[in-house]
Amino acid sequence: MSAPSVTSANKSAAYDYLIKLLLIGDSGVGKSCLLLRFSEDSFTPSFITTIGIDFKIRTIELEGKRIKLQIWDTAGQERFRTITTAYYRGAMGILLVYDVTDEKSFGNIRNWIRNIEQHATESVNKMLIGNKCDLPEKKVVDSSRGKALADEHGIKFLETSAKNSINVEEAFISLAKDIKKRIIDNKDELVSNPQTNGTQNLGAPKPKTGGCEC
Repeated sequence: MSAPSVTSANKSAAYDYLIKLLLIGDSGVGKSCLLLRFSEDSFTPSFITTIGIDFKIRTIELEGKRIKLQIWDTAGQERFRTITTAYYRGAMGILLVYDVTDEKSFGNIRNWIRNIEQHATESVNKMLIGNKCDLPEKKVVDSSRGKALADEHGIKFLETSAKNSINVEEAFISLAKDIKKRIIDNKDELVSNPQTNGTQNLGAPKPKTGGCEC
């Protein structure tokens, strides 16, 4: 099977299906940097907090279908929590992100899981991400603990580094494949674009952003 490929912005924006993903987790765990690495293959060390919610798009090819990934990046601060909960309902997949160098961010994953249970659809696909694995000397959350928590909730687990581009591609593509299997292959609740002209109005709220929450 050929590897998923990026669709150039200068080429046709046509796609067969739209998949909406959501990144959640505490402020500072690197959600925005993961998104920037996956969507644009770039990284910035600057810490500028996401204000409210932002999104980026990347189109990939999976098993002969062009899949447009619309990936929403949420602010981790409590004051934005009421804004971002509305986005849970439209998400087909959610990446829960913590910082392997920050014990508190790992402990708060259970709170984020409760938010998912309260606001997202019951069948939403989930993945647990331990980011900043490029800092082994500062690591306080062992990989086995992340894997155990993921196993407890029946979801996949990966450690990533947005800075060094470790497992970032694998995380998003793996989740997209699981969603395709659940939704598209079963022709359930998918958003398709039968005209494949890339001009479908997705009705997405206008994002507000302050940059990268690294």
